Amino acid sequence: MAKKKNYSLDRFNQIRLIPSYILIGLWVLFTFVLIGWVFFASFSSSQEIFSDHMFRFETGFHFANYARAWSTQKVSVFFMNSLFYTVVSCTSIILIASPAAYVLSRFKFKGNVSVQNLLASALGIPAIMIVMPLFSVVSRLRLTNNRWLLIFLYIAMNVPFTTFFLLSFFKSLSTTYEEAAAIDGCSPMGTFWRIMFPLVQPGIITVTIFNFITIWNEYFMSLIFANKTKVRPVAVGLFNMIQAMRYTGDWGGMFASVVIVFMPTFILYIFLSDRIIKGVTAGAIKG
Repeated sequence: MAKKKNYSLDRFNQIRLIPSYILIGLWVLFTFVLIGWVFFASFSSSQEIFSDHMFRFETGFHFANYARAWSTQKVSVFFMNSLFYTVVSCTSIILIASPAAYVLSRFKFKGNVSVQNLLASALGIPAIMIVMPLFSVVSRLRLTNNRWLLIFLYIAMNVPFTTFFLLSFFKSLSTTYEEAAAIDGCSPMGTFWRIMFPLVQPGIITVTIFNFITIWNEYFMSLIFANKTKVRPVAVGLFNMIQAMRYTGDWGGMFASVVIVFMPTFILYIFLSDRIIKGVTAGAIKG
């Protein structure tokens, strides 16, 4: 009788979730149709894109769209700029935030709570509130269109979130690791880098993926502080290309540019989605 009752409850729960499944299915279908349309448009000519027979590919696949986008539209410049910004920023963020999270989670000192409160406050400040005074300072220092300025801004914007994300991982680790390392004569710094840092690898991988996607797609700060083509990342570069389409009309090249820009984050989601879910879940459970 109990088994029959449990079966009925499970069946009722499944029926109750049907509307959610339908909404998720529609959202996934819409996303795939949208991405698929952009992908096929990147292999079509401008005339075919605005016709009703784009998917027939009567003139063949136009791979030249990607060649034009990479060279003529200067996607290669924007792509390499974003890759440089993202790799340097993500590495620096981990090197700054992971020791900070370890110290805040392990050591009790005067001001510990105040530092955590300041980091929490930084998470709640929108970028638009600080961009005007920041632009005034940067202009006086003549640092606009500087790659290292953008990297500094990306690091400063993402360190608070990364520190808070890693706090729960370090708090979940047993203190016996440090005690054993101290007995063996390992210094606190050596204990962190040799023992504690590798133990929070799931959290580091997860938050690095988040930071990579955030920095790669960042638009607002780079629009304000990167006006020259040679320092523009992909988001601003792609926007300028779209604006130029009214004069060039190379829509096939534009969609090819969109695919090139979109591909790194898409690959990350495809191959590292399991790590993202496990990292977020582990942090939530352990914290």
